[in-house]
Amino acid sequence: MAKILIVEDEKAINDLVKFNLELVGHECSQVFDGESGLTEALKLKYDLIILDVMLPKYSGFEIMEYIEGTPVIFVTAKSTPQDKIKGLRLGADDYITKPFNIVELVERVKAVLRRTKADTNHFEFDDIRIEFDNRRVYKNGEEVPLKPREFDLLEVLINNRNLALSREKLLHLVWELDYEGDTRSVDVHIQRLRQKLGISDRIQTVYKTGYRFEI
Repeated sequence: MAKILIVEDEKAINDLVKFNLELVGHECSQVFDGESGLTEALKLKYDLIILDVMLPKYSGFEIMEYIEGTPVIFVTAKSTPQDKIKGLRLGADDYITKPFNIVELVERVKAVLRRTKADTNHFEFDDIRIEFDNRRVYKNGEEVPLKPREFDLLEVLINNRNLALSREKLLHLVWELDYEGDTRSVDVHIQRLRQKLGISDRIQTVYKTGYRFEI
């Protein structure tokens, strides 16, 4: 997975981001002020930088002036359209405002890494291999045909592994629906994945919530 630098002065937020990104397999480094963030960003090669704007010593916007070639996601309380435009014009790949949903942040990180080719294009566990680029799944070396929605759901579960995802969140991420009603489609597709791939022990049901892919 990717090597990520988190530049955020609020320790609770910094720790939350680090904890959840490491849960899904990334390697994270933390700094808590702009000066340290700039030094670290220039000193070491990172696949992605998560950068606050309002930092002690140097702002995220000032740091951005010196960063070349490394993808950046701003995560900040500065939420005006002018701030967002400025961040994107400085070269940021994404701009997320606080408060944010941690699952959304994980998905945005995945999307940026995919665009910049910093993330792996396959994933393996047990006797399963998933190839994301050509959307193929193999079990014991033999391809297991999945329908498009089944593959999309498996990819979302893997990208957010070890995180509990509600049925509503899965509907939003896989079906792109903001849905407050019948979530049986999620249950049906989960059951199909469990049966086709023999991974009932990996896709755990979270009581009164949804599902979690454990690895």
